[in-house]
Amino acid sequence: MTTGQRQDSFLPTAQGPQAPNAGRVLALLFAANTFNFYDRAVPAIVAEPIKLEFGLSDLQIGILAAAFTVVYALCGLPLGRLADHRSRARIMAWGIVAWSLLTAASGAAWNYVSLLLLRIGVGVGEASYAPAANSTIADLYPAGKRARAFGLFQLGLPVGLVLAYFSVGAIAEAFGSWRAPFVLAAVPGLLIAVGFFLVREPRRGASEPAVATAPAKPAAVDRAFRRILAVPTMWCLIIAGIGANLAAYSVNTFTVPLFQRWFGASLTGAAVLTGVVVGVTGLVGLLVGGWVSDRAARRSPGARVLVGAVATLVSVPLTGFALTVGPDAVGTFVVLFGAGWLLQYLYYTSAYPAVADVVEPRLRSTATAVFFAAFYLLGGAVGPVIAGALSDVFAAGALAEGVAPAAAAASGLRQALAVLVPVSMAIASLGLFLAARTVGRDHERMTAAG
Repeated sequence: MTTGQRQDSFLPTAQGPQAPNAGRVLALLFAANTFNFYDRAVPAIVAEPIKLEFGLSDLQIGILAAAFTVVYALCGLPLGRLADHRSRARIMAWGIVAWSLLTAASGAAWNYVSLLLLRIGVGVGEASYAPAANSTIADLYPAGKRARAFGLFQLGLPVGLVLAYFSVGAIAEAFGSWRAPFVLAAVPGLLIAVGFFLVREPRRGASEPAVATAPAKPAAVDRAFRRILAVPTMWCLIIAGIGANLAAYSVNTFTVPLFQRWFGASLTGAAVLTGVVVGVTGLVGLLVGGWVSDRAARRSPGARVLVGAVATLVSVPLTGFALTVGPDAVGTFVVLFGAGWLLQYLYYTSAYPAVADVVEPRLRSTATAVFFAAFYLLGGAVGPVIAGALSDVFAAGALAEGVAPAAAAASGLRQALAVLVPVSMAIASLGLFLAARTVGRDHERMTAAG
């Protein structure tokens, strides 16, 4: 089925019911997602003082981000399977408790290795959240409302980043230590965890109009994975996810240092500017993207994915050109890169609902875990390492030419991001264009099987 054909099961009249407590549960999921990304952002914001205290290279900073991401992706697979057959709310609750306590403990790290191990522990805790949360949303809202629901849920990403970028630098400077933000970040998460112990989650498949309500026996793990990976759209979405996360994790790890080194901003100033570029833009991108994507879904499921494909394609020249401006053009950088980053947020409102469009309800937590594992391992974990390694290489080249060490470090990081970010977003766009061609057929197969 082409993107221009109408898919009747996406029309409002053909939708399953919306859960009566959908709004309350979504609000709780959003709150947890907000502090999920807040806690992730803290190391990147205080990367420069950590680098100075422990004597690190940019590659080691990248490995710090990558280690968290690898563990997050690998642990998400068994925890996703568990969430398909056990209480999703309890799994999320205990995961939030774990990652909050380990975030606080990160503030007591005494060297690079100890900080690395503690961040790996945070990754284990956070891995419990996304598969269960995405599966829950799919059961709270019918297909025609899911992009907006996922968009609101994913607002936790930019809101968490905005809160982090606007507060962590100031907290670190107020306490005179990069350790204080880690400790304070744990408090909201522990409070939110209480809500998950009390929440009533929806029945699996409750929002589908034609899915059998009788529970099925759990499929064997290998058979479940084969069924998920037999869906062509999943492979296309994985390609898109790899590209999007190569860019996102590189940007989230190194933008504060970029503002400090290349544009000469203070820690607090660099954090606030990063909050505008990657956080405030997300508030707009996800809200508008969710609305636009659901409007497109009334035409066909492929049209919704196509919206994200076009948006991410336009982000390529905007981010690429922004990373070529000089150190005196910080305003130009904020406008151009912010516009490109706003558009890349439409990846989330296109790709995430598409997983629920093509995978049956009883496998959605597992499908989300597979999706996340693939793009985190091959994208999120690799991106900061590549960016850090390229930065060190370019900086070494500048030093060999007689450039001062500080200027070489600044130039090396800018060049690394200028190479990596546009190429990564082009990969994301390609994956979404491919998914737009297959999602309609795969949705029909999923509905027929149900």
